[in-house]
Amino acid sequence: MTHAIVQDETGGPDVLSYREVPDPVAGPGEIVVRHTAIGLNYLDTYFRKGLYPAPGGMPLTIGNEAAGVVESIGDGVTLFAPGDRVAYAGSIGAYSQRRAIEADKVVAIPEGVSDEMAAAMMLKGMTARYLLKEVYKVEKGSTILYHAAAGGVGLIMGQWAKALGATAIGTVSSAEKAELAKANGYAHVINYSDDNFVEAVKTLTDGKGVDVVYDSIGKDTYPSSLDCLRPMGMWATFGQSSGVIENFSLGDLASRGSLFATRPSLFVYIGTRPRLEANAADLFKMVADGSVKIEIGQTFPLEKAADAHRALEGRKTTGSTVLVP
Repeated sequence: MTHAIVQDETGGPDVLSYREVPDPVAGPGEIVVRHTAIGLNYLDTYFRKGLYPAPGGMPLTIGNEAAGVVESIGDGVTLFAPGDRVAYAGSIGAYSQRRAIEADKVVAIPEGVSDEMAAAMMLKGMTARYLLKEVYKVEKGSTILYHAAAGGVGLIMGQWAKALGATAIGTVSSAEKAELAKANGYAHVINYSDDNFVEAVKTLTDGKGVDVVYDSIGKDTYPSSLDCLRPMGMWATFGQSSGVIENFSLGDLASRGSLFATRPSLFVYIGTRPRLEANAADLFKMVADGSVKIEIGQTFPLEKAADAHRALEGRKTTGSTVLVP
């Protein structure tokens, strides 16, 4: 018997229903994974609400990140065997006790990394990695601005940027979150509930602006994020937690100093097996050597996924959130 979170329509958290579903079967090239921990991400809310189209339509089981144990393998699978501990990010359907998934989208969990930690860090940690090392190559002396610094990706970004020798500036919504961000690598934290973050960034950088802004907020931070950049700086917008950006104009980039803009997606940056393995290996190395610590702020039973979504969208979470089947 397998249970999963299923929705029959798009909408608010109430559309998420915990119900029995058929036991999965591994097809050719697939494995069946029994989940032990499932990661919660803002991306999940986009699929729930219909901002991103549901693959295969309704009914839909959302979720893009999890860890667990291989229960069975399909024909042609050589990467894994039953009993292996594995984790993945980027394959929708994680809000379930068990699921079938393509073997080449999964990586082995190394010794010393718990299942909960793996579920909490795969999507968020690999997001931090590709943003810092591929979207814009952050290095010693770089200055970055990251919005939502106390969130799951944000806490990893602050630590990783510090390890690279960069100066990280973060924005948060409360004094409590500011303290958390400061404890996770951020040299400066701006509470946007009290201060204008554009003015604060200008003050902190002596009017020069930052090299790159990482923006997962969307509507509420546009175009102000552009005003934080130095000439020819990079604006990387990779989410829209406050809503879709409207009326974007290329002229805004020209008028603010020949800025660069990109809308990257993790699933492209880990779209091949070599890319996935390289990204995951780099993440596991940073965690293993202590450069990055994974903060699990809260856990929810899988059947309470709707409550977890309410907490996430209500900005009541810090760090990563894990659902436990």
